Amino acid sequence: MALKITDQCINCDVCEPECPNGAISMGPEIYVIEWRKCTECVGHFDSPQCVEVCPVDCIPLDPDHVEAREELLARFDALQQIQGQTPPAKFGV
Repeated sequence: MALKITDQCINCDVCEPECPNGAISMGPEIYVIEWRKCTECVGHFDSPQCVEVCPVDCIPLDPDHVEAREELLARFDALQQIQGQTPPAKFGV
């Protein structure tokens, strides 16, 4: 599943720089997550970094974009290829 930012967002600016995929940006009123780039940090970290740093706990899973870990890992690989990077070795996948 991708993540989403709810309207409880206080625009504190801590989540955007934590996203390794560049999926978070400022929307019209609050930060938003581009689900096509969100991998829940699969391939980068053990847990979603935006969720870890959010002081108001406003980043839940997005039920509109349900995806298995394998799909998130495939997206991670595709994003790495687009960026011209070699994916790191995968442990515990």
